[in-house]
Amino acid sequence: MARIAGIDLPNEKRIDVALTYIYGIGPSTAKKIIAATSVSPSTRVKNLTDEETGRIRNVIETSHKVEGALRSEIGMNIKRLMEIGSYRGLRHRRSLPVRGQRTKTNARTRKGPKKTMSQKKKAAGPAHK
Repeated sequence: MARIAGIDLPNEKRIDVALTYIYGIGPSTAKKIIAATSVSPSTRVKNLTDEETGRIRNVIETSHKVEGALRSEIGMNIKRLMEIGSYRGLRHRRSLPVRGQRTKTNARTRKGPKKTMSQKKKAAGPAHK
């Protein structure tokens, strides 16, 4: 089992798919890394040599921000938006969608489960004669 950037890559997966298990590496970035290291994309993780694993690890460490460093940078960016009081920061603070989506009917992922409001009886006003 190859361990790259603190993540154990699954043995049975192809290397181009297995690299996407690392936070911050998607399919296109994985293809670029494989091209830079001249490893065949169809190679299974269990069939990688130590030299190939070392080359992949070296490319990721030198030219890509992944896992903890990337998570902390994203967290700091959100924190900065909240501190300066920008509109996006306020939306983050209120746990509402940030990118202009509607919230009247949807946005349940961001807002969480519905909170049903209890029906209050309207106060009886003075009767008309």
